[in-house]
Amino acid sequence: MRHRSVADLMTPNAVVVRPGTPFREIARLLDEYDITAVPVVDEDERPMGVVSEADLLRRRATKLGPNTAEALMTSPAVVARPEWSAVRAARTMEKKKVKRLPVVDESGRLIGVISRSDLVQLFLRRDRAIQEEILEEVLTCTMGVPPSAVTVDVADGTVTLSGALDRKSLVPIAVRMCESVDGVVEVVDHLTAVHDDTATQRHLPEPARRAPYRAPEGEGA
Repeated sequence: MRHRSVADLMTPNAVVVRPGTPFREIARLLDEYDITAVPVVDEDERPMGVVSEADLLRRRATKLGPNTAEALMTSPAVVARPEWSAVRAARTMEKKKVKRLPVVDESGRLIGVISRSDLVQLFLRRDRAIQEEILEEVLTCTMGVPPSAVTVDVADGTVTLSGALDRKSLVPIAVRMCESVDGVVEVVDHLTAVHDDTATQRHLPEPARRAPYRAPEGEGA
């Protein structure tokens, strides 16, 4: 399975300002492009910081100090890399309490911006696309489950699994893998199993449960 990355979701050619851009011009850009923040970049296109609506409102309330982007910005900029997963970007936004992340390449130059609204697009995937990925990539290709064994229904991102797997121990694995598919909101598990191998697993010593089988030397020769 290939999960969409920051590079897949970001907005390239982002709106930026320079350190000397004045307050009024920043406010105009935020309004014109309907965005909540804008990166401040140096002459090498490297992010120095970010000016947000909150930064503008804070300065307008105090009316103290210079009104340029360099004075207004929150620095250093919290940035993302294009190869990051969407989950990592979302967690970074939550941890740092920001709504947008400048995306930089290996040299630190700005190549785009990813916002919360970009990440929301993951949960707006068509149900049919989610269903196809689960059937073809998760169940058939990854787990080797025959297409006729499991029925996958998807409605508004909620996945319902029904049918029978060969072994009971595979059921929680299938559920977890489906939960990790982009766009899945919830997985409803109605799966059964032909064989209950969990009882045998519970009675095995812990090392035996985890260690893969290795044939004795010379076996099968």
